[in-house]
Amino acid sequence: MLNNLREALGPALEKMGKGFASTGLSPNFWTVVGLVFALLSALVYGLGIQYGLVIGGVLLLVSGFFDMVDGQVARVTGQTSKKGGYLDSMFDKIAETAIFLGILVGGYAEPYIVLLAITLSLLVSYARAKSDSLNIKLQGVGIGERAERLLVIAIIGIIGFMEIAVIIVVIIAAITLVQRMIFTAKNIQE
Repeated sequence: MLNNLREALGPALEKMGKGFASTGLSPNFWTVVGLVFALLSALVYGLGIQYGLVIGGVLLLVSGFFDMVDGQVARVTGQTSKKGGYLDSMFDKIAETAIFLGILVGGYAEPYIVLLAITLSLLVSYARAKSDSLNIKLQGVGIGERAERLLVIAIIGIIGFMEIAVIIVVIIAAITLVQRMIFTAKNIQE
């Protein structure tokens, strides 16, 4: 859903990309910056410190911002590459898994709910990867892509309801998985 919003925000995102590109730093640099903020967020969640939900949530939002920056810098500089796409995708999965691990270790949600959220989130990503291998593009298919899932964790977590946030992630990831499976099955060319 948020990927569809990116199209509407195209001119503003392009301007942002040009601004960050003017630093001369590569898209992969910004990918690493996003991962570092996500890992810091996971660490804060895992430590269970006072105001950890607020600090972790803000760090997670900053991570999400840099997840947009890297792609925009790649587009405006013409530095899109298979290697960059691969690293971005892998770092996204590492970050998301670390976030849920931090939530689990910090005791912010029941372990079985966190495990279900991790599992379904990874299955949503696998569904996209498998569909890509069949030349079926799933970007924008589903109500709970990675950006939506992490936004739910960050915002609802900040206001103090992390277990509810994780339950919402379970629900939207499950719906997205089913949506992607149906979409792919309908579009497979035999």
